[in-house]
Amino acid sequence: MPKFSVRTTLAVLHDAAAAALAWCFAYLLRFNFELPANFAAELQQTLFWVVPLQVIIFWRFNLYRGIWRYASTTDLRRIFLAVMLSAAAIPLMFWMLRMGLVIPRSVLVINPLLLILLMGGSRFVYRMWKEKILYGDIKLHGEPVLVLGAGDAAASLAKELAKSGDWRLVGFFDDDSEQHGRTLNGIRVLGGLDSLPEWTARLGVSQVIIAMPSSSHQQRKRAIQLCNAAGVKALTVPSFDDLMSGKVAVSQLRAIELDDLLGRDPVALDDAGLHGLLAGKVVMVTGAGGSIGAELCRQIARFAPARLVLFELSEFALYTIEQELQQAFPSLGFVCLVGDARDAARVDEVMRQHQPGVLFHAAAYKHVPLMEQHNAWQAIRNNVLGTWTVARAAQQYGVGKFVMISTDKAVNPANVMGASKRLAEMVCQALQPSGNTRFVMVRFGNVLGSTGSVIPKFREQILRGGPITVTHPEITRYFMSIPEAVQLVLQAGLMGRGGEIFVLDMGEPVKIVDLARDLIRLSGFTEEEIRIEFTGLRPGEKLYEELLADNEHTLPTPHPKLRIAQARQTDEVWLAQLLEWVAATAMADDIVRAGLARWVPEYRPSQ
Repeated sequence: MPKFSVRTTLAVLHDAAAAALAWCFAYLLRFNFELPANFAAELQQTLFWVVPLQVIIFWRFNLYRGIWRYASTTDLRRIFLAVMLSAAAIPLMFWMLRMGLVIPRSVLVINPLLLILLMGGSRFVYRMWKEKILYGDIKLHGEPVLVLGAGDAAASLAKELAKSGDWRLVGFFDDDSEQHGRTLNGIRVLGGLDSLPEWTARLGVSQVIIAMPSSSHQQRKRAIQLCNAAGVKALTVPSFDDLMSGKVAVSQLRAIELDDLLGRDPVALDDAGLHGLLAGKVVMVTGAGGSIGAELCRQIARFAPARLVLFELSEFALYTIEQELQQAFPSLGFVCLVGDARDAARVDEVMRQHQPGVLFHAAAYKHVPLMEQHNAWQAIRNNVLGTWTVARAAQQYGVGKFVMISTDKAVNPANVMGASKRLAEMVCQALQPSGNTRFVMVRFGNVLGSTGSVIPKFREQILRGGPITVTHPEITRYFMSIPEAVQLVLQAGLMGRGGEIFVLDMGEPVKIVDLARDLIRLSGFTEEEIRIEFTGLRPGEKLYEELLADNEHTLPTPHPKLRIAQARQTDEVWLAQLLEWVAATAMADDIVRAGLARWVPEYRPSQ
């Protein structure tokens, strides 16, 4: 029940006055404002019974819990039900009291109509006054802004902008031709998205808000490109998932990020299947402090594993993800372990103690130029020997599923890092026939914002005033966001039956120089202010990355963004010979490359 307060008291008094006025006017309208003396006496007599009865009903219907400033259709519906109930209760009350009154039937019909109008109308008039709508639909202050989209999100945004003194909404744009010329919250839909440049010049607008959270990525990307072509700054509302989850409001605008240009449509996950794979299980992640490993931990935590085991060589990286998980998932049971994937004794100790049912192996050296010169042997030791050490322990201690994070650089590798990851895939394939552990490998390209990726480097160069350094004007790469990559890794892990190499749909390759130009523009600069310099390909770097080797083909899967690569198989004899080579003493870079050419026939070192 609502508590008594000054506002509640005033609201009750208002409704009591409205009930009295509605009852009086119902009589006056019935007799064309020439009320006979006998009915005037009846009006006075009944008024003292009708008003208290209606106020009691209004109170029981919780009409005084709401805040008038935020009156909505829900409040109007509650008023309607309360008034209709009171309209039925009034004749019943007089019949039970046996007062012998002859109340005109038309009064009983007119009264609830007037009462709904008075009670509902006053609430909405008050809301309009509070929102300053009574002063006119067109605000004369605030920066003019246009909104792309005329759906539910745009309508909600328009209401929020109307309350703001900083913005003045002057028009909507939508590609639905049926919307053109119509008004939304009193603001006109000016035309399709393609007409944006014309209207920005005509209205002197420099800010545009993209309110298309449920549209496809391609539609949103086109909207961003139109804003760029019109020379206006673009803002966007939060994503559809964030809006639906209630984490953010539509009014929480943000600047356009690179993810908005390069991201793709949301990944459809088999949540029920992933719950079956992860919920209530002990799940282990190696390389848990890295970009992919940390995101794996975040997403696995959502499926409520019995325990999450974080295995990481870097103390600081492990501490960082530990602090994040403690805050985001306070009820999650997890343990943070420092260790090297090559350390067989430590890996055995961890496996024996925690007995994981599912293991995601993300620990690896991934930086191409660093591994190409002076560190080639360490790349082999870490990526190949580390994978074998963890995979062998997984078999020994009964891990049900082992998911290895691979890379598109393992396809026709031109560098040591890519060749080492191809060898790691082959190690897992060689182990598959023995034991009950199912090995699944997942290949994908670059992820936005990962440690050592080009995006953070470009951002730093822009902060320093440039120039941005790009190795070659034609160099291209595949990109996806870290969350999307990890979602697909989880999905592949669920679907894998053992021995498959899953290839993620990376979309279209992106020119790095175009990426640099987009980032300059999104940072508010021009190419005259931040120059782009070409420095030449680095050691081990290819112009184009591939997702499938020449002698491979793929098979479709039930998931549209996953395919299975059919690669050359290996056996235990091959594995024993490889391990003998990997266990040798340190080798010089040229000897490592010569050995890789023998073990990975498709390896072609770049010059």
